[in-house]
Amino acid sequence: MSADGCRPGCGACCIAPSISSPIPGMPHGKPAGVRCAQLDDDNLCRLFGDPRRPAVCRRFDYDPELCGERRDQALARIAALETAT
Repeated sequence: MSADGCRPGCGACCIAPSISSPIPGMPHGKPAGVRCAQLDDDNLCRLFGDPRRPAVCRRFDYDPELCGERRDQALARIAALETAT
């Protein structure tokens, strides 16, 4: 979700968690582990700064403990958090 501080090209927060609110191209949201339709080929959010971006995405922010040092760590940690909740 390409926010300030996010690792460019990570996209883990646009894949690992479920999103229950509508997303352009995904009117029923998305299940955990499914790539968001708005994630481009460079793993950047096409809706960044767009009012159509779901509120949950706007609130998600980079956290070094959650995101780790690499994309694979972020995917695993966010997926584990999704499973725990």
